[in-house]
Amino acid sequence: MPRPTAAQLAYGSCTVIFSTLAMLLLSQTSSGLGITVIALAALALGLLVAMTVPLPKARAALAPAESTEPAPQEEPVSL
Repeated sequence: MPRPTAAQLAYGSCTVIFSTLAMLLLSQTSSGLGITVIALAALALGLLVAMTVPLPKARAALAPAESTEPAPQEEPVSL
Protein backbone atom coordinates (compact mmCIF):
# COMPACT_ATOMS: atom_id res chain seq x y z
CA MET A 1 0.00 0.00 0.00
CA PRO A 2 1.52 3.37 -0.99
CA ARG A 3 2.16 6.06 1.59
CA PRO A 4 -0.42 8.85 1.81
CA THR A 5 0.54 12.15 0.24
CA ALA A 6 0.51 15.49 2.04
CA ALA A 7 -2.71 16.44 0.27
CA GLN A 8 -4.41 13.25 1.41
CA LEU A 9 -3.35 13.84 5.02
CA ALA A 10 -4.47 17.47 4.92
CA TYR A 11 -7.87 16.79 3.34
CA GLY A 12 -8.56 13.84 5.63
CA SER A 13 -7.56 15.70 8.79
CA CYS A 14 -9.60 18.79 7.91
CA THR A 15 -12.60 16.61 7.13
CA VAL A 16 -12.38 14.85 10.48
CA ILE A 17 -12.04 18.09 12.46
CA PHE A 18 -14.74 20.09 10.68
CA SER A 19 -17.24 17.24 10.37
CA THR A 20 -16.83 16.39 14.07
CA LEU A 21 -17.44 19.98 15.08
CA ALA A 22 -20.42 20.32 12.75
CA MET A 23 -22.06 17.08 13.89
CA LEU A 24 -21.51 17.87 17.57
CA LEU A 25 -22.97 21.35 17.19
CA LEU A 26 -25.94 20.19 15.13
CA SER A 27 -26.80 17.17 17.27
CA GLN A 28 -26.28 18.93 20.62
CA THR A 29 -25.51 15.58 22.21
CA SER A 30 -23.91 15.34 25.62
CA SER A 31 -23.90 11.58 26.11
CA GLY A 32 -20.71 9.60 25.82
CA LEU A 33 -22.27 7.16 23.36
CA GLY A 34 -23.43 9.98 21.06
CA ILE A 35 -20.01 11.60 21.06
CA THR A 36 -18.37 8.24 20.32
CA VAL A 37 -20.70 7.58 17.38
CA ILE A 38 -20.05 11.07 15.98
CA ALA A 39 -16.28 10.68 16.36
CA LEU A 40 -16.31 7.31 14.59
CA ALA A 41 -18.49 8.68 11.79
CA ALA A 42 -16.11 11.64 11.35
CA LEU A 43 -13.10 9.31 11.22
CA ALA A 44 -14.79 7.15 8.58
CA LEU A 45 -15.68 10.24 6.55
CA GLY A 46 -12.10 11.56 6.83
CA LEU A 47 -10.72 8.22 5.66
CA LEU A 48 -13.12 8.21 2.72
CA VAL A 49 -12.11 11.72 1.69
CA ALA A 50 -8.40 10.98 2.08
CA MET A 51 -8.61 7.87 -0.08
CA THR A 52 -10.56 9.59 -2.87
CA VAL A 53 -8.07 12.44 -3.34
CA PRO A 54 -6.47 11.88 -6.75
CA LEU A 55 -2.90 10.62 -6.58
CA PRO A 56 -0.21 12.54 -8.46
CA LYS A 57 0.85 11.01 -11.75
CA ALA A 58 4.33 9.54 -11.98
CA ARG A 59 6.87 12.02 -13.33
CA ALA A 60 8.66 9.36 -15.35
CA ALA A 61 5.55 8.75 -17.42
CA LEU A 62 5.10 12.46 -18.10
CA ALA A 63 8.71 13.22 -19.05
CA PRO A 64 9.56 12.89 -22.75
CA ALA A 65 11.75 9.96 -23.66
CA GLU A 66 15.41 10.93 -23.94
CA SER A 67 17.45 9.58 -26.81
CA THR A 68 20.78 7.93 -26.18
CA GLU A 69 22.44 9.73 -29.09
CA PRO A 70 24.46 12.84 -28.22
CA ALA A 71 23.17 16.17 -29.49
CA PRO A 72 24.83 17.32 -32.74
CA GLN A 73 27.56 19.88 -32.25
CA GLU A 74 27.32 23.16 -34.11
CA GLU A 75 30.39 24.13 -36.09
CA PRO A 76 31.77 27.62 -35.51
CA VAL A 77 31.32 30.03 -38.41
CA SER A 78 34.56 31.64 -39.59
CA LEU A 79 34.57 34.81 -41.67
